[in-house]
Amino acid sequence: MTDLSGLEKEMEKLNEAEKYKDEFDQVRDEVKKVIVGYEDVIDDFLVCLITGGHILLEGVPGIAKTTMIKVFTKAVGLDYERIQFTQDMLPADISGHYYFNQKTGEFELRKGPVFAQVLMADEINRAPPKTQSSLIEAMQERQVTIEGKTLNLPEPFLVIATRNPIETEGVYPLPEAQLDRFMIKSNMGYISPEKELDMLKNKNERERINGGQKGSDEFNDELSKVRVVGNDFGHEIRGLHKEAYVSDDVLKYIRDIILETRNVDDFVLGASPRAGEHLLYSSKAYAVIQGRDYVIPDDVKIMSEKVLPHRVLLSVEAELEDLTEVQVLEKILEKKVDAPKGGFKKA
Repeated sequence: MTDLSGLEKEMEKLNEAEKYKDEFDQVRDEVKKVIVGYEDVIDDFLVCLITGGHILLEGVPGIAKTTMIKVFTKAVGLDYERIQFTQDMLPADISGHYYFNQKTGEFELRKGPVFAQVLMADEINRAPPKTQSSLIEAMQERQVTIEGKTLNLPEPFLVIATRNPIETEGVYPLPEAQLDRFMIKSNMGYISPEKELDMLKNKNERERINGGQKGSDEFNDELSKVRVVGNDFGHEIRGLHKEAYVSDDVLKYIRDIILETRNVDDFVLGASPRAGEHLLYSSKAYAVIQGRDYVIPDDVKIMSEKVLPHRVLLSVEAELEDLTEVQVLEKILEKKVDAPKGGFKKA
């Protein structure tokens, strides 16, 4: 006899997966109204929003990192704050502080930008380590401590930190403990020649239509065209990855990749257990935004090159050979660890 209740549950799960896939596609379409290219970066943002992770966005100046974050935040219906990190910035500039209100005769809290749902830490490597590390509690514990009082941060809470990879003066390296808190390191490189031409055509057309509008007016006009997707979409998708199925073979595949980063000669420091945890969660979230409720090895491969490179350290010999972390990881995925075949769906 057919189990009708089981079929109904499967149909309900399929309908829900299809609904969210449509909304993920809508988010991409809304971002494309302003940004040309970088579809993979949009997916990285969605993965971190679903899982509660944070993202380190690396790219040279002038490739629309800030614009991308603003447009994405509007599309998913969350509030946004931006901090421009500088060498003289203090931890209180991020978390906030108490001040004495002379009218009421009491100390009152002035909350810092960290209390936004999406926090953009712009050029995070310009601040000294003390200030950088003030974000660690917020990123890991979803709370901040101000003068001995612990305050919870809003849900969802997503840190998107930007870093210029070519800057060498007036910058500080990020502490390893903080790097490990970023689920994903996403690279915004140059777009393809075809997409760059599309971008120039779009800019030319907008300038013709907008006439005398300049600067912020022009950007606000572009941003006004971005529609908020769904009803409370930014909250709804939180934790969506938890329902994705991961077979034992795929779990072993994730474990073997992590172990190999610790054994390969090209790395002096391999991936941590937290890296394996983040690789698992991000692979599940990536499967979800592709419209699946189960993880396949390709999901793990794609996310490995985003979750692991900033958590490993190259050996001196590897650096002398001009190898990068991504190249070593590609070698591990192609030659060292065999991907499982078949049996990825739940029985």
